[in-house]
Amino acid sequence: MPRSIAVIAGVGPGTGSAVARRFAQAYPVVLLARSQESLDPLAKDITQTGGAAIGIPTDVTSTSGMTSAMDRIKTQFGPDLSIAAAIYNVAGKFTRKPFLEQSAEEFLGALEPTVKGAFNFAQATLPLMLSGTDAQYPPTLIFTGATAALKGGSGLSGFAMSKFGIRAMSQSLAREFGPKGVHVSHAIIDGIIDTEKTKSYSPDLPDSKIDPNWIAESYWFLHTQPRTSFTHELDLRPYSETW
Repeated sequence: MPRSIAVIAGVGPGTGSAVARRFAQAYPVVLLARSQESLDPLAKDITQTGGAAIGIPTDVTSTSGMTSAMDRIKTQFGPDLSIAAAIYNVAGKFTRKPFLEQSAEEFLGALEPTVKGAFNFAQATLPLMLSGTDAQYPPTLIFTGATAALKGGSGLSGFAMSKFGIRAMSQSLAREFGPKGVHVSHAIIDGIIDTEKTKSYSPDLPDSKIDPNWIAESYWFLHTQPRTSFTHELDLRPYSETW
């Protein structure tokens, strides 16, 4: 059997780190982010708690950068490598600005990290997922989405466009690769995620933010689904969120 790993792109505090720790309970994990400094503490923490993790600084919007990262992964884990789970958690540029005041650069700014990055990530990881379709759990490709994937808010035209785009791409990939044994999912994270940065938000509603550990558990649930019962899309929100 090929050796299986999990690859997580976008491992800042919150969702990415929680997902990395959850999947590290079952697989060696490869962490991708722009800077080595943001990767090292998480990789060290996972290793010290009994897991295996390496961090590779990667600009996912660069095709050559993503290719270089995959070359390093193959060198690290050998020729029998397969990818059990690949999670794309890179946040696009969030710009809230009246439409008539936006420049073309601001409008299109979210496309690079959100859509182009997801394209590069999927193209790089899917070949190594197809080689592991006889594993215990179906290889799983998950894209982290947002409320804006369903509805564009005022002043958020560029951000919503990018989130609609990644949702559309994930639907197409699910239809193409599901019959080949790869589970492709899109998760709509509808609400503020509970991190150190958001601790002071809504002090009168302390449980009104999404626990990133439960996002990670939801992603693990998606990964363990059999081919007979794939969930393509799920949404998570705290009880207080309007929708």
